[in-house]
Amino acid sequence: MTINRNWKSYLYFSLIIIGILTSLPASAQSDDAVQAGKKLFNANCAACHKLNKRAVGPALRGISSKYDREWLYSWIKNSTAMVKSGDAQAVAIYEEYNGSVMTSFLQFSNDDIDNIIAYTDYVPPAPAMTTAVPVVSGQASGGISNSIILVALAMVFVVLVIMLLLVQRTLIRIAAASGVDITPPQKPKRTPLWQAFIQNQFLIIVSVILLLLSSAYFAYGFLMQVGVDQGYMPVQPIHYSHKIHAGANQIECKYCHSSARVSKHSGIPSLNVCMNCHRNIAEYNGEEDLENGYTKEFYTKEIKKLYTAVGWDETNQQYTGETQPVKWVRIHNLPDFVYFNHAQHVEVGEIACQKCHGPVEEMEIMYQYSPLTMGWCINCHRETNVKVENNEYYTKIHEALSKKYGVEKLTVAQMGGLECGKCHY
Repeated sequence: MTINRNWKSYLYFSLIIIGILTSLPASAQSDDAVQAGKKLFNANCAACHKLNKRAVGPALRGISSKYDREWLYSWIKNSTAMVKSGDAQAVAIYEEYNGSVMTSFLQFSNDDIDNIIAYTDYVPPAPAMTTAVPVVSGQASGGISNSIILVALAMVFVVLVIMLLLVQRTLIRIAAASGVDITPPQKPKRTPLWQAFIQNQFLIIVSVILLLLSSAYFAYGFLMQVGVDQGYMPVQPIHYSHKIHAGANQIECKYCHSSARVSKHSGIPSLNVCMNCHRNIAEYNGEEDLENGYTKEFYTKEIKKLYTAVGWDETNQQYTGETQPVKWVRIHNLPDFVYFNHAQHVEVGEIACQKCHGPVEEMEIMYQYSPLTMGWCINCHRETNVKVENNEYYTKIHEALSKKYGVEKLTVAQMGGLECGKCHY
């Protein structure tokens, strides 16, 4: 009897546990699998696959309903072997995607693949509909309409005006009845100020001198700004955010402006450089700046402009050959008689881009940060020391000029950075 009772107790307890587990919602049971699958997907699959659209590989949403689970195990672990074996489905996928070879994931267990499939099958629940509370515009905190308050103030103002008019008429009538003259006494005539000014020759001479000096000052200031475009911020045909690329994603400046290493010009990056990343990044999923109108839809629309310019068919993941030129607006532009070499400053001088171009990693829209005037360049040459360590070219020059100037470190100016022919020839 004791064994029978224990057996019945265990059975009863097991039934309770099974009932509790089966009563849990599906989302609660599979939440851990979905989260584990998401991590695996982002680390191993996201470079070539998207959930809802075709990329380098097919879209993976609902992939379990298209293929057998055992077949998916074999395909994900070693797709190349399945293609070589002649598997019909494997060969069809291989040919559809122009012979692209899928990476083999031999390290994945069946449980890992199950988690990835759980993530690709997971459909997030629709957001709950919230009933918006109607807000009556123009309503004060106390519940009284602003229009009512304005009407009341206007009526009070009209009543005050009417009362002042009535009081004025009453006073005039009383004064007329009593014979009192209430007209204000006439003031003696005075010489007009302008006439008195003209008659004083000293004031005229001083005023003319001040006028000439102030005019010369403002004219000089205006002429000195000719050709200086500091703060220039043009609108580009495709919105490019340095704040996102150089700031949030920490992309090095010289990755896009690669010619700055070896050329006098920094160069405009080719759109192919953009496509190195945006071939797989078709939508923006970063932070939004709603106050300035920079939403996810806005950034995604700009990515579509890039696709149109390079002729990229996002659906079929191939170039169509139909390209459109992008007319970028140049921001930093020196006069033709000025020579400036980016490679000399960036590579030899090891000067950071921000030294001249400002905090580009914080700029949503690129603009000219520095004045780029001759005086600005000369001041930099006077303040910047030349890095001569481990540089045989500067060894003899540094020793001779150090003795000449009696210093241990030489500025660019002391190395000849103020000679006219360095920048103008």
